[in-house]
Amino acid sequence: MSQATIAHVSNNDEQLSEAEMPEVLPILPIDNIVVYPFMIAPIIVGDENSRIMIECALREDRMVGIFTRKENAPMTNQDFEEIYEVGTAAAILKMLKIPDGTMRLLLHGVRRVKITEHISSEPYMKARIEAVEETSSATREIDAIVSRIRPMINEIVQLANMPEDMAVAAANLNEPGKLADLIASNLNLKLSEQQEILEHFDIRARLKRILEIMNRELDKLQLGNQIQQDIQDNLHQNQREYYLREQMKAIQRELGEDEEASPELEEIRERLAEKQLPEYARETAERELSRLEMMPPSSGEYSVVRTYLDWIVDLPWMDSTDDNIDIKHAQKILDEDHYGLERIKERILEHLSVIKIRKELRGPILCFAGPPGVGKTSLGRSIAHATGRKFHRIALGGMHDESEIRGHRRTYIGAMPGRVLKGLKECGSNNPLFMLDEVDKLGQDFRGDPASALLEVLDPEQNFSFTDNYLDMAFDLSKVMFVTTANMLDTIPGPLRDRMEVIQLSGYTIREKTAIAKKYLVPRQISQNGLKSKDLKISDSALEQMIDNYTREAGLRNLERSIGSICRKVARRHVEGDETQVRVNTRNLEDFLGPRQYFSEVADRTGVPGVCTGLAWTPVGGEILFIEAAASRGKGNLILTGQLGDVMKESACAAVSYLKTQSDASNRFLEFLQENDLHIHIPAGATPKDGPSAGIALCTAIASLALNQPIKPLLAMTGEITITGKVLPIGGLKEKVLGAARAGIREIIMPTHNQKDMEDVPVEIRNKIRFHFVDKVPEVARIALPQTQGFDGKRNGSKR
Repeated sequence: MSQATIAHVSNNDEQLSEAEMPEVLPILPIDNIVVYPFMIAPIIVGDENSRIMIECALREDRMVGIFTRKENAPMTNQDFEEIYEVGTAAAILKMLKIPDGTMRLLLHGVRRVKITEHISSEPYMKARIEAVEETSSATREIDAIVSRIRPMINEIVQLANMPEDMAVAAANLNEPGKLADLIASNLNLKLSEQQEILEHFDIRARLKRILEIMNRELDKLQLGNQIQQDIQDNLHQNQREYYLREQMKAIQRELGEDEEASPELEEIRERLAEKQLPEYARETAERELSRLEMMPPSSGEYSVVRTYLDWIVDLPWMDSTDDNIDIKHAQKILDEDHYGLERIKERILEHLSVIKIRKELRGPILCFAGPPGVGKTSLGRSIAHATGRKFHRIALGGMHDESEIRGHRRTYIGAMPGRVLKGLKECGSNNPLFMLDEVDKLGQDFRGDPASALLEVLDPEQNFSFTDNYLDMAFDLSKVMFVTTANMLDTIPGPLRDRMEVIQLSGYTIREKTAIAKKYLVPRQISQNGLKSKDLKISDSALEQMIDNYTREAGLRNLERSIGSICRKVARRHVEGDETQVRVNTRNLEDFLGPRQYFSEVADRTGVPGVCTGLAWTPVGGEILFIEAAASRGKGNLILTGQLGDVMKESACAAVSYLKTQSDASNRFLEFLQENDLHIHIPAGATPKDGPSAGIALCTAIASLALNQPIKPLLAMTGEITITGKVLPIGGLKEKVLGAARAGIREIIMPTHNQKDMEDVPVEIRNKIRFHFVDKVPEVARIALPQTQGFDGKRNGSKR
């Protein structure tokens, strides 16, 4: 309630006429209260300027302008901008000086006034004012509103335990405008609402606003009264329980049992009462708490039950963070955090759009698959940032024990929940974003199959009742947003992969890596190594050379390490006293990183007959393979080395069989293969190699050796063959093309059926490399061996 007091106005105390109202008034700013006309309010004045102003007013007509300071305005400022323009002209009834230097005033509000001109601010505020005329219309409507307000006043007085004087004064007040002011001065309103009532010059509008406020306050009071009644009803039950507990304590004291656990039990009971839990979880917790109360603290089972109750109370059963899915905001965050990846970003935004419309997470689990360092985990962080969810990462690599997912049963010593519930406890909400990293590296042994346990976690049809072995109760995971990552998909079990939608992140081009390095990697490494942006400048050409000669990879991790190495060398120079700016370019790059690590081997390796460049897909991106063929006098034996898998061995046999059937009039292939032992070797023998895409490369290498013709330089190829000479489509095209581009390849031969996959290849790569699409092996020979007429004698040609 405000400190304003009701003034019982007599007939001689009517409003002053405009002739009696001074045109210029000293202004007294007040805080946290609004004084209405015809109300009496006690005011305390402490600052020097206000005391001077009061003394001057007492010497003159005792009239002052009372204007309320705006919220958050400084209390000591003499500034017209800090006060409202509408206030109340008031008469000073009494003034009392206090020994501490303050003045106590008793003010009587006279009339609503409005500031029309600022006259002075020193030594106190003075302004020209204008008396405001109150308007009244629609008398019947005003009477109806007043008749509705009067009974509400009595209800509010009773519910709020207000003095009966309030109801008596309201019942004897016949002027509607003054009635509205009386109610506003006695209700606990915000300052802005008090000022709003003062600024309503139309009595009907003022009464309507007061009626709205009274309805709101009455609802709050009724609700509070109902809550208080419920509390009183529960109090009797609590008193009965308290009496029984005291009896139990007395019995325990007689038995000599330890009571040290009582404060702990009370703490658990309080936390349990405050926690929002499903009914079945609350019943289980109360049952376990009752068991705990009957156990002596020295019991071995005591700590087990106590820990179990802590987990029940700490888990976010019904605690959620508010989703803030704004697609434009999400796109902005994705663009800020990640360069390129347009199709991946588009799919993520589509996924978020569906979630926003449906208000639930029904749908496939996103799986980001690609080489290391391409931004899979950081995409998950960006999604969490964009949606306002908490982020938690679970590393699945090398996990063999099913209990890591489902938890241990409480019958075991040291049993704990699985990592899913642990993550929810750490996040404190039941709707975080869980990043399940390296889902392709799950193990399996006698302790169970974690991949099978994940089926229940990730399946939207099951995870609403996920049961952890430790908790032994259903926990709803349907609100959790799961995102997984993988380097390769072949090792993911089929049922688990079926529950995920795979989004491929193949790698970056040199241009994309350069842009990412400039925007993200260089500033981050400069900051992490204690430098400032002005201390180090790396040119674009140096970044490109670093990418090409030092860090050939699909991702960006080695590139960032190389940038960090440069930053550390610059930091050492600063510590040694040399703080001049360092500029890294192509001329001095070796001074920081040493000799180049990678060289273009294509031209050197493929200039002789029998050597062909193939393309391979690996978990860390596309790579080139050199296929070497050599012949020695023998009986047509085939020797395969280089740790080739069964599929590649079969491709080599198919290539030999096909070439035997393609002999011309001189039987050159047949005679060559029958009279010589053929040795096919793929270097890097320590690395296992397999896959159905090396057929045309193996066939071309053998043909090149038989014809004693070198294959066209800077040319690579990929595609499987049949023994009838058809070229079959392959997978991983984008990764292979990016790997070829990194190795300096200028032409690629591939199956015609893979032409549709070229949309995934960046435009700059398509413009840089010439692509040949073939259906049969003779077409490959006419392109790769331009000095011959191929196997069928037709002229050389290709399709772009």
